[in-house]
Amino acid sequence: MPKVVDPQQRRAAIADAVLAVVARAGLEAATLRAVADEAGLAIGSVRHYFDGHSELIIFAAQELDRRITLRVWAHAERILASLATAGDRAGRRRLSEELLAEWLPLDEAREREAVLRHTFTVAARTRPELLPHALQLRRSMATVVHKVLETARSAGGLAADLDLDRESARLCALLDGLSLRAVTGSPGPMRDLLRAHLDALP
Repeated sequence: MPKVVDPQQRRAAIADAVLAVVARAGLEAATLRAVADEAGLAIGSVRHYFDGHSELIIFAAQELDRRITLRVWAHAERILASLATAGDRAGRRRLSEELLAEWLPLDEAREREAVLRHTFTVAARTRPELLPHALQLRRSMATVVHKVLETARSAGGLAADLDLDRESARLCALLDGLSLRAVTGSPGPMRDLLRAHLDALP
C-alpha cells in the first residue's frame, strides 16, 4: 500500500531544509538538489511542490516571516498586557525591552533568524521577486515595535506627544543595525544599547 504523505508536513520539512541551507551557505546554495539532500528526500519530492529555485526561495522567505511572527506574538500578547498595567515607568521600559529584544540575536535560534532576515533583505536588492517578501519581514517587525511604543505611551510610560511613526522607524533601524553587526562578527552590548535607547525616549 503506498505511503500517504501529509502535504503540510512535507512542505514544513522542505521549509526547514531550505532555511537550514540558506543560513549555512547562502541563497544560491539552496538548489533543489541541496534542499532535497538536506531534507532526506528524493529531488522529485521537492519538485512536486516547487518548480525551481526562485519559487523555493520565495516560499522560504514567506515561511521565515510566518515563523518569526508566530514566535514573537506568542510572547507579545502577554508582555503587552503587562505593559499596559505596569505600575511604574521602569517596569514599562523593562517589558518593552524584553519584547523588542526578540529581534536581537541573543541566542542560537534568534541568531539564525537574524542571519536569514538579513540574507533575504540583501538579496532583494538584486532579486526583484524577493523584494515584497523582504519588505513584509520589515513590516512584521515594525508592527510589533509600533504596538510596543503605542502601549507604553497609553500607559503613561512615554510622552503623550511622542511621534510613534518616527520612533518606531528609529527603533527598527537600531534593531536591524545591532542584529546585522552581531551576525557579521561584532555583537557588542546589544541589550545595553537597546536599553539606553529606550531610556532616552521622552
